[in-house]
Amino acid sequence: MTQIVNTIKEGDCIELMGEMPEGCVDLIITDPPFAIDFKAARHNYNRNGDRVLEGYNEVEADDYLAFTLQWLDAATRVLKESGSMYIFSGWNHLKDLLIAIDQCNLTTVNHLIWKYQFGVVTKRKFVTSHYHCLFVCKNDKKRKFYPYCRFNKDAKTENGGSAHYKDKEDVWEIKREYWQGAIKTPTKLPAELIAKILDYSSQKGDVVLDPFLGSGQVAVVSKMKGRGYIGFEIVREYYEFARERLESGKYLIQKAKAEPSWDLFATDA
Repeated sequence: MTQIVNTIKEGDCIELMGEMPEGCVDLIITDPPFAIDFKAARHNYNRNGDRVLEGYNEVEADDYLAFTLQWLDAATRVLKESGSMYIFSGWNHLKDLLIAIDQCNLTTVNHLIWKYQFGVVTKRKFVTSHYHCLFVCKNDKKRKFYPYCRFNKDAKTENGGSAHYKDKEDVWEIKREYWQGAIKTPTKLPAELIAKILDYSSQKGDVVLDPFLGSGQVAVVSKMKGRGYIGFEIVREYYEFARERLESGKYLIQKAKAEPSWDLFATDA
């Protein structure tokens, strides 16, 4: 097990998780394909097509439930009894994910909503400006959770309310990140979002797995926060991109601001 902690591998996550010992991972954070015919180089979300890495590996809608059951069953096997899993999903095939969670005998702790700052303009329906995040576990009595990791019990907001209560509400308003001027993958979770999950459901030294690594964001933020990481990515271009970020120690994570400004994080940050 020790030889795969703090490594990422190129390949099929279902096969690679099958090579891992049972109950070896403390936390899983992942953003699997959504089966929505996503166009990687589409000029959405301020993406310049010539700077977006090609190769996004989508799943056919008719195969989505079977695919979800396969990878979720493998992920459940490697998760510790005390561990937790956070799975991001669009609304299109959310029902398949919920069915798979039930069939894998996982307990849903929270159904979180990530509200971001913009979506694609629509003409015949309301704009989708959120993702779902299913917070699940194998054993609700044994899972770890650290309620005062970000704010102490008596901390107050500017309005005098409870800061830790506000931070633990199940709707998270966190802005997307802008990676203007840099090569990028078409999808990624904001570092702030991943850091919040890491804070509440892990401690330094815990092992974090992302079966669908993409840009490497979960591994990068885990490394920055002193967690062990394991990541799998089937698309070679994305794997190489993530490997370069991890090996260079310059992670190129940019906070969402009115005026873009880069924040470079070294490996010991």
